[in-house]
Amino acid sequence: MADHQEASVTLPSDPASVAAARRYVAEVLSEWGLSEGTEAADGIRLIVSELATNSVLHTFGQSPTFTVHIRLEREEWLRIGVTDSHPRWPKRLPAAVQQDNGRGMVIIRWLAAEAGGRLSVSPTEDGGKTVWIALPWTAAGAPARTATGC
Repeated sequence: MADHQEASVTLPSDPASVAAARRYVAEVLSEWGLSEGTEAADGIRLIVSELATNSVLHTFGQSPTFTVHIRLEREEWLRIGVTDSHPRWPKRLPAAVQQDNGRGMVIIRWLAAEAGGRLSVSPTEDGGKTVWIALPWTAAGAPARTATGC
């Protein structure tokens, strides 16, 4: 297998695109060996849903599209990023008990940390940002590579 595999899709910033992003990521990861229906696959779909939803809802029409990036590096790290052209970076909002929303970043951070991963944000050349989640590939439920000796 190559040192890395990559895939991406650009979708309109529309609520219907959240489901399309989730399906796209599930299909790519299935091709790369992550079994659907596992707890890890469900967690990744939830992360993608939250990231895409944040991009659609919190760019206030200033980002007509968002792009979902998927990268598998040396079968060790799975990186999923969502890029939009809005300059404001995500903030963790205080989530009061009665709030129906505002917990997306808390959920994303918790899921990433639970799997031994991390969240980061990087600027784009056009003034937007990419919110990245990095997860160990074996923690994502993918088969571990076996070493063959001499």
